Amino acid sequence: MDAAENSRLEQRLARLSPTFTTAQARQALLSPRDLAHLVTESEIDELSRGVYRRADAPETAHADLLAVCARAPRAVVCGESALALHELIDDIPAAVHIAVPRGTRRPTISYPPTVVAQYAAKTFGLGVERFEAAPGESIPVYNAARSVVDAMRHRSRIGETLALSALGRYLRRSGRGGVGELQHIARELDALSVIRPAVEAVLA
Repeated sequence: MDAAENSRLEQRLARLSPTFTTAQARQALLSPRDLAHLVTESEIDELSRGVYRRADAPETAHADLLAVCARAPRAVVCGESALALHELIDDIPAAVHIAVPRGTRRPTISYPPTVVAQYAAKTFGLGVERFEAAPGESIPVYNAARSVVDAMRHRSRIGETLALSALGRYLRRSGRGGVGELQHIARELDALSVIRPAVEAVLA
């Protein structure tokens, strides 16, 4: 590939966001062949099938989350991944945990390893906020209160110890002021009977 062609590719690449999909590359007039060349030249990295990140992009510890959210744009980061982002657990999740509305198609992502949960469509948007996974790039994630309530609801799956540890850390950080938010979320998710005694036990 000659210098003029390389310059053309670099100009088109510069128009794209730091993390981008094959479809977005196509809109910028970059073909699959162009992308393969850019990977070979170490101008971009392939994070997941059809998801790339520019080599000149700022470093991030959350490339896996960016890749999964690019492939599943309707999904929200949940479970252990959300707890880790909110620093409510010390564990580094072995997979990216996302949720999609019940009744919609479950994305199939083999790499990065991804665990997909289905949450009720009626309350799917409850407690969603944006997390800056890299400078200028944000992903949807459940807030700390929703993440704790979900952990307690699904404690048989993620482990009672982990769920209670996250609850305890949340309460130590937010104090009694955080109890109201927990109860609001729990009430909407029909989980008050789970949350109220656990909160009372931790605060006793």
